[in-house]
Amino acid sequence: MTAQVRVRQVYDDPSPDDGARVLVDRLWPRGLAKDAAAVDEWAKDVAPSTALRRWYGHDPEKFAEFRRRYQAELTETGPAEALGRLWRLARHAPVTLLTATKDIERSQAAVLAEQLRRQEVRVTSTLPVTAGRMQRKGSAGGDPACWAYLVCPECGAVTSEGHRPGCHSATGEP
Repeated sequence: MTAQVRVRQVYDDPSPDDGARVLVDRLWPRGLAKDAAAVDEWAKDVAPSTALRRWYGHDPEKFAEFRRRYQAELTETGPAEALGRLWRLARHAPVTLLTATKDIERSQAAVLAEQLRRQEVRVTSTLPVTAGRMQRKGSAGGDPACWAYLVCPECGAVTSEGHRPGCHSATGEP
C-alpha cells in the first residue's frame, strides 16, 4: 500500500480527507488552543532539534542544507523511532502532517512527507536492487514477492542485511 501523506498548516480547518492529523513541530503553535487544534498526535520527537530549527530560521536559501541536516537527524534513535511510527500509520490510512510554519513547502513537514513517501518506494520497489545476492524479476532470482518475507515491516530494511537504527522488530520489543 502506498503511503498517503499530506502537509498542511495546523491553523487550517480540518478536512474529512486528512486522516490522522499529526503535529510535527517541537513547539506548540502560538495562539492555538489545544482543544481547538484537531490534532490526533503531537510527534515532537520527529521535529528538528532546537539548534537546527534556530539555525535554519526558515531562510529559503538555507533549505537544501536544512533538509540534509534534518535527514541526518532523522537517523538518530529517537527521531528514527518516531519516523517509524509515522510510517506505520501512513501505510494503513491517510496522514496529514501539520506545522505552524507559513512556508510549508520549505518546512520539516515537507521533508518528513518526502521521507515517508521515499520509505514506501524503498520498501516496494528497491528490494531486488538492495538485496545484494538477489536478482531482478525475470532472472534466476524469481519474483520480488518471493523475497517479501525478508523485508522488515517496521523499518523497511532487508533483514538479512540488518535493521535500521531504532527498529523494534530487530529486538522483539513492542
